[in-house]
Order: sequence, then C-alpha cells, then structure tokens
Amino acid sequence: MKLSSTNVSDALDAFGLKGATYGIRPIWEGTNKIVGEAVTIKITAAGLTKGKNHLGVKAIDAAKEGDVIIIDNGGRLDTSCWGGILANGAKMKGVSGVVIDGACRDVDDYVDIKFPVYARGSVVATARGRIMEEATNVMIQFGHVQVRPGDIVFGDRSGVVIIPQENLEEVVLKAEELYDKEEEMINEILSGKTMVEVDDKFSYEKMLNK
Repeated sequence: MKLSSTNVSDALDAFGLKGATYGIRPIWEGTNKIVGEAVTIKITAAGLTKGKNHLGVKAIDAAKEGDVIIIDNGGRLDTSCWGGILANGAKMKGVSGVVIDGACRDVDDYVDIKFPVYARGSVVATARGRIMEEATNVMIQFGHVQVRPGDIVFGDRSGVVIIPQENLEEVVLKAEELYDKEEEMINEILSGKTMVEVDDKFSYEKMLNK
C-alpha cells in the first residue's frame, strides 16, 4: 500500500508486461487507494437474450473480503453499470472497491459509505434495458489490458494498473526498488542538490534498465 500506481506501472514496463490502463480514475475526491484480486464482470448490450440477475449481483456473491470487482463495459459513457445498491452490497461483503471501464451512477452514495469506485465518468442513465451482464469471472479487456480472475488490481489517484498473478512477486519487488530510488532522489533534491546533479547520480532516464 505504500507504493503508487506509477511505481507498479514502471515495474511492469521493466519486465515488458502490459498492465497500465488509462482514463480510469477515482470517481469522487477522497477515494482510498485500492489493491486486491480481480473478480471480473463482462458487460454486453441488452437484447432478446435476457440476463437472469441484475449485473454485478453474481460478482458480489463470488467475491471474498479484499477483492476488487473490475467491470468491462468497453469504455461506454452513455449508461451506468454500477450504482448505490450494488456499492452497499459490495461494501457489506468486504470488497475493497470497484473499477469500471465505463460509467457509474449514484456517486453520492459512494461518498456516504466511503466506498472506492474508479470509472471513466458518471451518468444518470440506468443499465436496465441498455446493457446486461454477459459473464462473471471470465477473462476481460479493461482499458486495453487483459485481466483474468485473480489478477491483481491496483488503483490510486493516478489511475489503475493490473499485475498478472503469476508475476506478482517480481513486480512488487521491482516496484519497491523503484520507490526507494525515487525517495532517495527526492531527499537529494530537498537537501539542495540541483536536478542535473540528481539526474547524473541516479540516471533517471535509464532507471528501469537497472
């Protein structure tokens, strides 16, 4: 939890792994940093085939404490795929937060219960009659990144990154190394060193290669 999404993104780059998303950020000011295993939801358009449950219900039921629900709605901003009732249910289950490649609604409800939601935006339009859940806990695409159930989801104010579950240890170790180096650089700057002196000492441009 001491790390940032940028530390993790840089560590992923160092290993040639794709995990950095874009445009998905906390939907309300003061949202907590989140990290946990992915419970995935794949959304599709509503039509003649009907869903048996409202979207999100099965994911909440499948989640364990600390998990993050991650929703693939293809970046759509014209309809919500998460709201206040679902947020209350997820919070009661111990879910760490929800991240959405798309839009949510009922933002005031998240603020009231202090539930972290990350999305591309908010909208008032309901999902009913517009979209439905296609599948729960399957592989999805999230911000052009492949996500499988159990992959690690990390979010803070800068955005959301995904760590493949089989690479978790090496990515975290690298991210901690980068964090420590950046802290050293900041301390050097605060001690009065010039940016050129700090850059010469730490080779910032080539830091991912070390």
